[in-house]
Amino acid sequence: MSEDPAMNHAVLTAMLAPAFFLTATGSFLIAANNRLARIIDRARTLIEEAENTQDDESLRWIEGHIKMQKHRSMVVLRATQLLYAATTFFVATSIVVAVNSFSGWRLDSLPILLASFGVVTLLFASLLLARESWLAVTAINEEMDRCRTRRSGSTR
Repeated sequence: MSEDPAMNHAVLTAMLAPAFFLTATGSFLIAANNRLARIIDRARTLIEEAENTQDDESLRWIEGHIKMQKHRSMVVLRATQLLYAATTFFVATSIVVAVNSFSGWRLDSLPILLASFGVVTLLFASLLLARESWLAVTAINEEMDRCRTRRSGSTR
């Protein structure tokens, strides 16, 4: 550590800065895991419906939605993997800032590079979660349209 209190403060501030990104990443991880749980629940319901369905048309529709849930789960899984990678980059940034200060700033721009990788990884995870939201809305809209169609057909 430096004898200069201002320099020590700057190092501590630089080490804590990634914590803000870690907070955002943690929030995204909670949301992603909640989404994954809901996808799994919906897939299990659809599988049960498929096992109890005798109608070929309904079975095809259910199988299509099972396939969509599988796709959604893979999108969320990829997003979650990216979020864990972002967490790793942000934690590594804090550690490298500390090591850099003890080594006489020999690591040059490595902390900036690690933080940048973390931010870019967080960006891609966010885009995947946005994609999954679109898939979820598409699925529920199809289900509502199917329900409306079936009801209007049965009232005739």
